[in-house]
Amino acid sequence: MYSHIAKKAVWFVGLIALSFNIYAGHHGMKKDIVDVAASNDDFSTLVAAVQAAGLVDTLKGEGPFTLFAPTNEAFDKLPDGTVEMLLKPENKDKLVAILTYHVVSGEVMAADVVKLSEAQTVQGSSVKIKAMDGKVMIDDALITGTDIKASNGVIHVIDTVLMPK
Repeated sequence: MYSHIAKKAVWFVGLIALSFNIYAGHHGMKKDIVDVAASNDDFSTLVAAVQAAGLVDTLKGEGPFTLFAPTNEAFDKLPDGTVEMLLKPENKDKLVAILTYHVVSGEVMAADVVKLSEAQTVQGSSVKIKAMDGKVMIDDALITGTDIKASNGVIHVIDTVLMPK
């Protein structure tokens, strides 16, 4: 009986290990930042905004980039109608400014982010960084996920859309 249970346990552990390898192969270094974001339903609003802003090719570029990626819930916190307004072609410049404020040149891993007090964004302004009580804030956004690797950089998940000042 124990032999039968042991075989099932080994099979189960092997299946889990294979699943992690498949996940890493599809969500790791082979996909760029846009592909990684597009493969996660939590970033569908961000991906739509990147497309509307015409930034797909830029974020698929060589990089490396660090993207502070707001989730759909982060976009939902914006005042009613804001996302729809920003996605309109006539507001492309404003949308580009907002999205590029979420991008830092270079690959800045979480261990390095916590050592910074600010970071220069691709938009031109700097974001403020504060680490306290085990939490890291980028301006008013809490980092909720870190070090999601892509072939051209890294993604850190944030709970609030950053607005350039």
